[in-house]
Amino acid sequence: MKNVVYIILGIFLGIVLYKSEAASWFRIYEMFQFDSFHMYGIIGSALAVGIVLVQWIKKSKLKSFSGETITILDKEKSIARYILGGALFGLGWALAGACPGPIYILVGAGYWPIVIVLVGALLGAFAYGVLRSKLPH
Repeated sequence: MKNVVYIILGIFLGIVLYKSEAASWFRIYEMFQFDSFHMYGIIGSALAVGIVLVQWIKKSKLKSFSGETITILDKEKSIARYILGGALFGLGWALAGACPGPIYILVGAGYWPIVIVLVGALLGAFAYGVLRSKLPH
């Protein structure tokens, strides 16, 4: 039953992101060209809501569905991690025209060429898992 709730929420989020044009290659292109505020508004509002919710979860000692207290650990601070990782992520996003979430939305919307991007993203995640111990963290 719990998995059905997650599937329904995922479908709802996919519809919202598709209808808001957050998965649109043209909107992403406009963002990287600094021609439109549309994507910056979506990302900025998601960031603001995320900050508020994470702080609320930390302060309220919220429990998960299984009854365990949710704990969010602080991240290690590392310049190389964020500069290199961010640059690679941004380059992949710019080349593909989609970040990881919209890749699934575009596949669900029937844009079949994006399957190539999905396979590349999965291979990249697999390669990271294999090379993780050798990378600077």
